[in-house]
Amino acid sequence: QVQLVESGGGLVQAGGSLRLSCAASGRTFSNYVVGWFRQAPGKEREFVAAIRWNTGITYYADSVKGRFTISRDNAKNTVYLQMNSLEPEDTAVYYCSTGPRVDRNGMDYWGKGTLVTVSS
Repeated sequence: QVQLVESGGGLVQAGGSLRLSCAASGRTFSNYVVGWFRQAPGKEREFVAAIRWNTGITYYADSVKGRFTISRDNAKNTVYLQMNSLEPEDTAVYYCSTGPRVDRNGMDYWGKGTLVTVSS
């Protein structure tokens, strides 16, 4: 059974940083993508970043390029999202996901999410 457990969310001031973690289990992730999506109140869930486990190729939404970095630790089966220069617009529940494709419909497992709140 695939499990994704997010951690690291919290309250931070604008301009600050947070690092989210996603502990993954139950699948051979080398054949899959692991990604982060977010959902703000009243908005649809949107793509943030993703990484192909076997190659390390990364993908980012335009809104976070240059501020967020996704990475993985093979030994710990964990994916990280380092978020710098946070803005109030980054406030959302952040979800870890995995699947064969980078897009939202290509993800077949989701974590429960971790809340990130950025105060102005």
